[in-house]
Amino acid sequence: MSTAPRVHVHMTVSDLEKSRAFYERFLGVAPVKVKPGYVKFLPGFGPLNLALSDGRVAAGGGPVNHMGLQLASREEVVRQLDRVKAAGLPVREEFGVDCCHANQDKFWVVDPDGVEWEVYVLNHDLEDESHPPRGARGLTMVPAATTCCAPR
Repeated sequence: MSTAPRVHVHMTVSDLEKSRAFYERFLGVAPVKVKPGYVKFLPGFGPLNLALSDGRVAAGGGPVNHMGLQLASREEVVRQLDRVKAAGLPVREEFGVDCCHANQDKFWVVDPDGVEWEVYVLNHDLEDESHPPRGARGLTMVPAATTCCAPR
C-alpha cells in the first residue's frame, strides 16, 4: 500500500451498491475494501481515498460525511497537529483509534461552515469484525452523522 499523502472524502450514500457500481466505472478500479455498509476506493491515478457509507444524510447535512488528509506517518500527523494548535484552531485528537475498519492516529478540525476535516495516518487494517471498534480510552466507537467514528 502506498504511503503517499491522499485527499480523503467520506460520503454517506442512499444506495451503497448503486454508488459502488458508479464509482467502479468512474474511477476504473474495484474497491480496495468492502465491508457491511462500507466501501473504500484508492485509485492509482490520483491522490484520492474515497470512502462510502450506507445511510441517510442527517437533517440539514449533505452527502459529504467529512473531508480528510491521509498522511504517511504518525510523526507527520503530530507535526500538523502541533502546527494547527499553534494557529489557535480547536482540535479533537484521536490516537490509536479503531475506525472505518482500520486503526488510525488522527485529529479533527471543523471549518466555519461545519465541515469536519480529518488529518490521519492509517496504522493498519482491522480484519477481525467480531469486536466493536474501540478508541484509545477504551470507549466503543459508533458512526456519527458528521464523522467516521465518534465516542459513544
